[in-house]
Amino acid sequence: MNISEYTPGKYSSHKIFTDGISILSDNQCNLYINFLSKDIVRLRYSTDGHFEPDFSYAISSRFVPEYPEIKVEDFIDHIAVKSISVHLNIHKSDLKVVFTDTAGNIVCRDEKGFHWEEHQTFGGNIVKMSKVVQEGEHFYGMGDKTLHLNLRGRRVTNWAMDTYGFKKEEDPIYKAIPFYTAVHHNKAYGIFFDNTFKASFDFGSERRSVTSFWAEGGEMNYYFINGPELLDVTKRYTQLTGTPELPPMWALGYQQSKWSYYPEAKVKEVTDKLRLLKIPCDVIYLDIDYMNEFRCFTWDKEKFPDPKRMISELKENGFRTVVIIDPGIKIDDQYPVFKEALENNYFCRRADGPYMKGKVWPGDCYFPDFTNPKVRKWWSGLFQELIGEIGVSGVWNDMNEPALFEIEGKTFPPDVRHDFDGHPCSHRKAHNVYGMQMARATYKGVKKYNNGNRPLVITRSAYAGAQRYASGWTGDNIASWEHLWIATMQCQRLSVSGFSFVGSDIGGFIDHPTPELYVRWIQLAVFHPFFRTHSSGDHGEQEPWSFGAETLDIVRKYIELRYNLLPYIYTTFYQYVTEYTPMLKPISIYDQHDQDTLYRVDEFLMGDHILVCPVLEPNAKSRYVYLPKGRWYHFWTNKAYEGGKEILIDAVLEEIPLFIKEGAVIPFYPVMQHTGEKKVDQLVLHVFFGGEGVNSYLYEDSGDGYDYEKGIYNKKRFKMNCTDKSMKLSLKSNGHFEPDYSTYKLLIHGLPFIPTKILMNEKIMESSATNTENNALVVIADRLSFITLEIIQ
Repeated sequence: MNISEYTPGKYSSHKIFTDGISILSDNQCNLYINFLSKDIVRLRYSTDGHFEPDFSYAISSRFVPEYPEIKVEDFIDHIAVKSISVHLNIHKSDLKVVFTDTAGNIVCRDEKGFHWEEHQTFGGNIVKMSKVVQEGEHFYGMGDKTLHLNLRGRRVTNWAMDTYGFKKEEDPIYKAIPFYTAVHHNKAYGIFFDNTFKASFDFGSERRSVTSFWAEGGEMNYYFINGPELLDVTKRYTQLTGTPELPPMWALGYQQSKWSYYPEAKVKEVTDKLRLLKIPCDVIYLDIDYMNEFRCFTWDKEKFPDPKRMISELKENGFRTVVIIDPGIKIDDQYPVFKEALENNYFCRRADGPYMKGKVWPGDCYFPDFTNPKVRKWWSGLFQELIGEIGVSGVWNDMNEPALFEIEGKTFPPDVRHDFDGHPCSHRKAHNVYGMQMARATYKGVKKYNNGNRPLVITRSAYAGAQRYASGWTGDNIASWEHLWIATMQCQRLSVSGFSFVGSDIGGFIDHPTPELYVRWIQLAVFHPFFRTHSSGDHGEQEPWSFGAETLDIVRKYIELRYNLLPYIYTTFYQYVTEYTPMLKPISIYDQHDQDTLYRVDEFLMGDHILVCPVLEPNAKSRYVYLPKGRWYHFWTNKAYEGGKEILIDAVLEEIPLFIKEGAVIPFYPVMQHTGEKKVDQLVLHVFFGGEGVNSYLYEDSGDGYDYEKGIYNKKRFKMNCTDKSMKLSLKSNGHFEPDYSTYKLLIHGLPFIPTKILMNEKIMESSATNTENNALVVIADRLSFITLEIIQ
């Protein structure tokens, strides 16, 4: 079959608007260029001069366009459109676009640019864009892909798929986030292709000098996001697509799950043993077997005769309960959820009218159309009993790609119809957002009935912007060293793709890990925002005590470290929510100007100051670590190392290599068996000598509820300035939250001199007010009065 490919043709005319410009070609192609800020430019192409109604699930309603002043200049051979940060030159001969900085340096330019072909099977167009790969260009992002972080030379597909036991480099899998970043010549930019159809991205795979992206329908609609730093790009994309609200503090604690814990006696046995062995834990999960024959929103009363009582007793023991809810609704006329949805026409239908029927855990099911706002409202209301009356604290959405058994493609056929919020379409367009809209409806319901507490929702499938509604995990992984490597790739990649609240099934969902593998996985997962062990029960036990006493001691040590670090992690989450900063930063995003970081994947930063170097191979006693530029303290030994180079570091089983940036202040909570178990009477601050003008932050609020929205929170900034002979730490605090602790205990690490004078708030301290602990100088400071601490040789 001869397929004709079309291009825009030559410039015909243009019209200037307050926020951009519309350019028409002689082929009736319309290019609309819209500046949302000085650094975010949207480009929409219409192939016939007319645009469909503008609608996006991805863009956050909280994103407010700035519509900056722009300058349009009409030259003989091109149109120039400029903000104070980004210049676009649109060639009149073919409407190709060149993006430059203000000095005229090329940041990104079209190769063939926009082109399209008619879709011979479904109608509409296959829309395509190709750009030139610049010299030394590197590509990152794209969500949960199982590849090396650097995508140069690779091709990926965006189509949410249930991929049980996925392998390294297998693609696609569960999430579809069409956003990538690129950097060359120390200039970074990003492309967000907001098109929900099945899409592909080629980063110099087919042709080394060309990167391209295309979709099997819809509109060529993309956002160019300027840097010049990779971190700037990620933050602007995250601002555009949104962040979640702050989670409850308990959701950042350790979580224990399995397919499945039942009956009630088994749940109590596991939770009691966690407490007996003093393994901190905040959450216990109930998988599909808690339901009555897998009917959502029901309970198996033989396994769980009184769920409200059980959940109340678990809560008294410090455990929140999270339950799974899938999209498939069992076809059963005696099942109230099914009957109500059927009577109100809430289920998806095929093109000719029959309901979309598919087999999942309950057998034959129908599926709600979560792209219909009426359906989402109904679904949210179903959580009244589960959350508001029974007392469940969180909900876990699985199988929401949507996944089906016994069908080609493992999902809905393409002719299934969806409302798409008043823009009716087929499943080809709605597939990638189905899981996101389910998570959205679930989030609304959990929040509504949670008695003023913050919700926790977890989703397997996601599209850009899903992070506003849910956390996520990386799906049905395997207990293997390869999957440990995949886990750190996926969580870093998702974090720089706007989706920070993520983790993997610790130890692997499929098969059974060795004790060594489980230890190394726990050591990594301590530094992932979502921290949960989950496994398939038919592969063996995977609770922390399942691997012997020696392993348990190590695992307990690291779970305790997680609880020590909760104020640091909570602050990092606050920075993500309010400043759009990824919680996990690959070292390439931390320092793109160091060429050695651009291919590194085995090190990342959690928050501002902690460099994590997981051990990803068996039998390791040491590993090579690349330290970014600057000075870094080994967490376990306090030895300082100069960065900008690779070093060999010990990595015995008991220790994951961790490094703290000089000048950092790391807050520590005492170990608790669950969040809120006891009051924090004194906040420990680990202070690492060095640096000039190094800022560290601490955010505090009640850890649940919404008083923080009324201004009841604290934001604290610690600033470190050091010389060879002095150290000055200053604190600036604002807010109205009253924490329990009355003093700070400062542990000063790496002090290179013996102090002759210590001043608190410019007053000399008595020597009796200080001491040493584990080679660190200890200073106690009053919370209400502490402003500065100076230590002088």
